[in-house]
Amino acid sequence: MQLLILVIMMGALYAFMIVPQQRRLKAHNALLSSLEEGDVVVTNSGIHGAVAEVEDKVVWLEVAPNVELKVSKGSIAERVSEPQDTDESDDDDIYEDDSALDEAEEDA
Repeated sequence: MQLLILVIMMGALYAFMIVPQQRRLKAHNALLSSLEEGDVVVTNSGIHGAVAEVEDKVVWLEVAPNVELKVSKGSIAERVSEPQDTDESDDDDIYEDDSALDEAEEDA
């Protein structure tokens, strides 16, 4: 009976700890192998930049115009999605409808 409990606990440990870590490692390796020039990424230390050049184990990040940093490829944490084009005329409208604006004016 004790052997069965031990086997079940080892199976649970494997399922809850080891498998998710292997999935994260596989996803990170896929990210690193798919890096291309122009991708916007974030490093583990929080530096944001655009990939200027990809070498074997090194990535050159452009963090400002004419400023490039040489970082280890393994230090890339994630690819940042580009923001969607927004209509600048929407920035003037704080409230979506006039009823919220009327309520805010009454409270003031």
